[in-house]
Amino acid sequence: MLALTIGATQLFVIPLVLLPRNPAWGWALVPLTLTITPFWSLIHESIHGSLLKSRPRNDRMGRILAVVYGSPFAMLKAGHLLHHRYSRVRERSEIYDPARTSWRAAAPLFYLKLFGGLYLLEVVALLLAPMPERAIRALGRWADAPDSVGGLVLERVAQPVVLGKFRTDAAAIVVIHTAAFLAYGAHGWMLLAAIGGRALIISLSDNAYHYGTDLESPRAAMNLRLPRMLERFALSFNLHDVHHRHPGLRWYELRSRFDAEGGRYHLGWFSAVARQLRGPIELT
Repeated sequence: MLALTIGATQLFVIPLVLLPRNPAWGWALVPLTLTITPFWSLIHESIHGSLLKSRPRNDRMGRILAVVYGSPFAMLKAGHLLHHRYSRVRERSEIYDPARTSWRAAAPLFYLKLFGGLYLLEVVALLLAPMPERAIRALGRWADAPDSVGGLVLERVAQPVVLGKFRTDAAAIVVIHTAAFLAYGAHGWMLLAAIGGRALIISLSDNAYHYGTDLESPRAAMNLRLPRMLERFALSFNLHDVHHRHPGLRWYELRSRFDAEGGRYHLGWFSAVARQLRGPIELT
């Protein structure tokens, strides 16, 4: 409920209650935007069926959280579960093949995705909602590639039961976020900046746990060091190696498993994020 309260505050309480009193309340969006890390972690728990004991309630809450996040739960779930299956096999976004392209050619797309593009792709996926199933499947076949899971994600979204939920959630996202922008009125740029901050945080952190790790190894991931307070704030998402080896563990069980296994940190979290600035890595 705290996560939904934070989301409602960002979308409606600030523009309807606080900004009319004093525009300086817009600064409250800064700390609220930073909560996107635990917010995504809650969605992640729901994707793995670990957020609530009841599966129907778990999935329902995941869908609600994803609507506030800005992308349909069905697509986020398909993409993340495929990530666990194909990470470092088909999904290895920083790797380029020098036989097919060059670092200079691969770099623009890499940096675009790193600095917000990943989240924007998740949002742009809303455009799939009005498309017929046949068109989505055709788009999936076109997007299918040995170094991408995009085609597989579209194929799963196109399944009739999944597509129905996808369309319902996409409509809810459009309605809620349109209403939020109308509520902000002349201060709409504040909400746009907050969403931009959300995109930057999500995109920068997404592949930091896998950047430069061994290829052809879906379980390859790094545990990244964070102060214990920040680890709790991130719902232990930094213990990513433990999660990939034990995806059924709940977030509050990761630390005890890390300790029981004599776990080690591969890098600090901030160092891992920063080293991605080196850009694409040549396939060897």
